[in-house]
Formats: sequence, C-alpha cells, structure tokens
Amino acid sequence: MEQHSEVAHGMQIDWDVSIPMEDGIVLRADIFRPIDAGQYPVILSYGPYGKGLAFQEGFSGGWDRLVAALPEVAEGTSNTYANFEVVDPEKWVPDGYICIRVDARGSGNSPGFLSPKSIRETQDMYQCIEWAAVQPWSNGKVGLNGISYYATNQWYVASMQPPHLAAMCVWEGAADYYRDNTHHGGILSQFLVTLYDWAVWRVQYGVGKNGLKSKANGRLISGDETLTPDELRANRIDIESSLLAHPLDDAYYKDRSANWSNITVPFLSAANWGGQGLHPRGNFEGFTRAKSSQKWLEAHGLSHWTHFYTNYGIELQKRFFGHFLKGEDTGWDKQAPVQLQVRYVDRFVQRSENEWPLQRTQWSKFYLNFETLSLDEAPSIDGVKITYDPMGDGVKFLSKPFESETEITGPLAAKLFISSKSNDADIFLAFTLIDPDGKEVTFQGSNDPHTPIGLGWLRASHRKLDKDLSLPYRPYHTHDEIWPLIPGKAEELDIEIWPTCIVVPKGYRVALTVKGNDYHYDGPTIRIPGIGYEMFGVGPFVHTHPKDRPAEIFNAMVSLEADSSRQPYLLLPIIPKKKV
Repeated sequence: MEQHSEVAHGMQIDWDVSIPMEDGIVLRADIFRPIDAGQYPVILSYGPYGKGLAFQEGFSGGWDRLVAALPEVAEGTSNTYANFEVVDPEKWVPDGYICIRVDARGSGNSPGFLSPKSIRETQDMYQCIEWAAVQPWSNGKVGLNGISYYATNQWYVASMQPPHLAAMCVWEGAADYYRDNTHHGGILSQFLVTLYDWAVWRVQYGVGKNGLKSKANGRLISGDETLTPDELRANRIDIESSLLAHPLDDAYYKDRSANWSNITVPFLSAANWGGQGLHPRGNFEGFTRAKSSQKWLEAHGLSHWTHFYTNYGIELQKRFFGHFLKGEDTGWDKQAPVQLQVRYVDRFVQRSENEWPLQRTQWSKFYLNFETLSLDEAPSIDGVKITYDPMGDGVKFLSKPFESETEITGPLAAKLFISSKSNDADIFLAFTLIDPDGKEVTFQGSNDPHTPIGLGWLRASHRKLDKDLSLPYRPYHTHDEIWPLIPGKAEELDIEIWPTCIVVPKGYRVALTVKGNDYHYDGPTIRIPGIGYEMFGVGPFVHTHPKDRPAEIFNAMVSLEADSSRQPYLLLPIIPKKKV
C-alpha cells in the first residue's frame, strides 16, 4: 500500500503513511495537516475499526440517529472524513492541530496478527506516539483523543509513559480488561465476541478486494492483499476461546489493563451515566486512582458517541488540549476538577464539583424488607427467606414515594445473603426509577435506548473481596479464586453497582430487582441498522454463554435470606443541595 498525498477541504492529507515498528511490521496511518508549513501538536488515535471506513457507511444506524437528533454534529464540515469514534479533522485542523489515525496491527491497511487490546497493540501505540512527535511538522506534543476502543487503549499506553505523550482525553473508555470489558462480577459478557464479529473482522487486513473502498479516497480499506477466510482466521485471535480459557483475573487480563500507579499524564476522563456494562466504571476508577496530579472528570448522558461530537463536547476537548498541547489561555486552569451533567427525567443540568465521590454525599442504607418487598430506612428483625427462579423475573423491592425531589449521584452497592440449590449462583441487580403510575422510567444509554438507572452483577463463587481496595460504596472483588457455595447455606455478598446519577422527582419511587439473568425493559426488542446486536435494555452486554453458565448450576433455585444479624440493604449516595 503506497502513500498518496493530496490537498482537499483546506487540509494537507497524506494517506497510508508508513510507521515502522521495531519488529519489522509497518503500520499505516492517515494524516491530516494544516496546509501552511509549521510545527503543530498532534491528536492521535489507534484502533481496529478501519480508518478508511466512513462513519456513515460502517455504522449507518448510529450516524443517522445522531445527526437526526443533533444536526449540529454534521454542521461546519463536509463529513467526508467522518470516522467512527474519532475526531473529524475538518473541525480540528483549522484550529492548528494535526490529526493522525492509525490502523491497528492486523486491521485496515496495517498487516500483522490481529489481537485487539493486546500488549503488542499497546507497544505499537507507544511507538506511533514517539514517531509522530519527531516528524518535521510536529511540535513534539502528542495528545490522544477518541471514544471507547480509542479511549480504552489510552489508559494502557499511558501506563507505559511515552515521553512525548502530553495529554489525553479518555472519552467513555474502559480500563480493567476483566472487570470492565469481559466479566461483570465474574460473569462472562459476550460483548467482545459480538463486537469483533461485526465491527472488527470485517475490516481485518487481508479482506482486501472482498471488502470496501474508502469513500474519501477510493482506496481499499482492508489492505491490497486478499486472503482466504481460513488465512484470515489464522491471522487473528480467537477471542471466545481466549476468554473461556481464562475465567479468573489472571495475567492474561492484567497485561491488558491500566496500571494506575504508572499513569502520570494530564487527562480528561469523560464518563457516560448510561454506559453500564462497559464504560463508566473505568472513567471513574481512572479519575480516583490514577497517579496524575492534573486530572479532570466529566460525566454526561445520552448515546455513546453523542457528546463527543456535539459543540459541548468539542468545546470541552479543545479547551483541554489547547491548554496542554498549545499553551493557549483557554480558561482550563480554572476548570473545576469535576463537571457533571446531572440527569433529570427530562433534561440534564451542568454543575461543577471538586471531587468524586462528592464529599457531601449522605450514604443512605435502604433495607430489603422481604415481607413487604419494600426498601425501608429501618431493617426488619424477623428471619425471612425468599426463593426465586433465576431464569424468571426475580424479586423487586420498592421504596416509598419520595416526599421531595432527591438527587442520587455516585457509586452504589448492595449487601445480600444468598443460598442456592447448587454450588453457585449469578446475581444480577437492576436499580430503576418508577413513576407515580407504577411504570418504570428508562433512559437513553450509551449502547441502548432503554436502560435502567444502574446495574450490578456478581457470581457468588467470586465473592472474595480485596480488603485493600474495597470501599463501603465500591466493593472490589479479587476474582482470583473460586469459593463454591455449599448448597442450602447462605453466604454474604457485597455487590458493586456502577456509578450513576438521577434526580428522583417528588412522588416517584426507586426499585432494586434481584434476579438471575440480564435486565429486560418492559418493551419490544429494538434493532438499529448498522448495529450488530438487538437491544432490550443492556445493549450488547449479555451474559448467556452456556459454557460459562451451565444450566445445571445457574438455573438452580436461589434464596435471599435475612434475620436480625443479617440485614440486606442497598446503599445509595444521596446528594443534598449545595449551599449557596
């Protein structure tokens, strides 16, 4: 694949530029630069979705819904170079940035073995950063920006401390390959198997003439070499077998996770309240645990890619990068450490805070009453047991109607005491909002249009806690050994519910549902063109693999138990109004 250069849409564009790796593999990058000679800061992204695949073509359903809802996304640009989950160079190059998109090893026009999120990819990304920094058109400062995959690998490469990495914007990026990406509470998520099958393998290097051509330049998107299906399979990881071979959090996952003590670069971590199943956890963990002395947290709602491309998101990103990559007075030195888009039923309200979790949080226990199926402020003293079918609807506990508008913002946790007829059980928790008519209120999530307020998961045999990392509001499980249940004997479980935000209107209730399978909202399944999965409330984050959840174990009846010495509860972060 030879390099080709042209001037178009006010930019100098270099297609398929070679970036050599130390092992001899040559990666390919598209580079968008200002026409005027000079040295400029770099915004770099590295990923496997095909740098030549247009957003409008490769992810048409997402693009159409995004532009229909927010026309501003498509304004001020020809959208010729719109690419899934990375910046539009037509909106950045005029401001004096160079945008570089690199096809990950084994994808697009970059040859090699395709192994997403591997150490090899992180090493490649490190070398791409250092290569970009010393080019004659670079000012030596490289920033990383992008959504999801293009955000997750920022945590990884920052752990390696590339000398020329000056700042990064981690927009909805997971960080822990086990807890965020592949196993929720120790339960295998089928997300990556689904994602790679429809979004990555289709642009693998070697698809060649059997694949698509770029609408921006007419060049093949997946290499000028055409391999057979067998050759393609042999040249990529078998993700399903790899995950099944590693049920615990061993070196396989740790090598693909952030090392918080090594992350010192300035960063902006942008989370999505509705990203249960993948993204918000890493963004909050990164903000609280990374060693960086200059770090900021932002949290928003709506779909996965929305605010990355809105005027709100771009303005935020440019103020951040203008400060760190260009030395401009963007006002970022006055930016509050935490910027929240506080979620209401019908809107979002922006608010600045100084820390996370919020210092003024009133940590409130709502006890599970098994006789009234309610969430009460005081525990029940009677010994009671509820048994449910884990393949059914589970057990729902309802609060009283809130007497006044009440904000819940932060991480949640639940304590349960459960027993099973088998030696294990999978616990799925759904935290939901109920209107005065008794109907659940759902929200646009990052990957599904009908999500609850919060979700939590735990496999009972993974109940071992890390005593050093666990907090009352964020249990942290080691996932390093199996503790089987004794059939019929109850065990104590502390379950993490990922951080969330909702302002509960007066007269509304909240509910906690305990069940043995994935949350389903009360409505029809939805399928969006260009998105490779059905949506029923959890997006692609389903947990139904029969090898991970054999029926003889996980279909056995489960009991919730309580007595005077064992009081199950839901811990909520109630936020009092700020004093003016």
